[in-house]
Amino acid sequence: MTRIAVLTDIHGNLPALEAVIADAEAQGCTRFANLGDSLSGPLWPAETADLLIARDWPTVAGNHERQLLTVDRARMNASDGFARDALEDRHLSWLASLPPTLDWSPDILLCHGTPTDDLEHFLHTVEHGGVRDASDAELLDRAGDHHQAIILCGHTHVPRVVTLADGCVVANSGSVGLQAYDDDHPEPYRVENGDSRARYAIVDGKEVTLRAVDYDHELAARRADANGRPDWAIALRTGRMA
Repeated sequence: MTRIAVLTDIHGNLPALEAVIADAEAQGCTRFANLGDSLSGPLWPAETADLLIARDWPTVAGNHERQLLTVDRARMNASDGFARDALEDRHLSWLASLPPTLDWSPDILLCHGTPTDDLEHFLHTVEHGGVRDASDAELLDRAGDHHQAIILCGHTHVPRVVTLADGCVVANSGSVGLQAYDDDHPEPYRVENGDSRARYAIVDGKEVTLRAVDYDHELAARRADANGRPDWAIALRTGRMA
């Protein structure tokens, strides 16, 4: 049976991406899928785009892809702005070609947040400045009228696998490139995974295995520092916010 490596939220972290690819191939994965938020951040957005374009994996757009293409440069946040300035027209054309969701096979749906919203967390709910595991009722509401046996999502950066009441498996592989961050949608909150390892998942039939991979996070942290983002440097080193 084909083993599938599922990656999401790379955020331009090229050494983390390379480490995940090497680990996935060593685990026997022959197919890959990418669930978005691939480039945004103060690291290697153009180089990451080049690698992903060359690999030509099934890929969906995350909220940061949408923001890079639609938000005026003067209004972009610092992470999107850095990526936008580094990208060439060919990179932007690739981003524009990515769908928001993808029925990858009769059994697998790819999305970034939920099937209908790239900013909504699927398996987690923002509450009291952090995230908690979503309830069964929340999960069923977010799944909507799906027909797939597996729904693969990202956005939260927190790994989790859940089987819904109808037997559908919903999996968030966690983030390849960033293990802590803060955001203000739908309210201010932060996510902290507590270590530096890159995350991805392996799908083998309906079995989903979560993986955590060591990589040269110090190289990425130094890159963030050099590009004026000490907050990212701390998150990359520790998996926590300052």
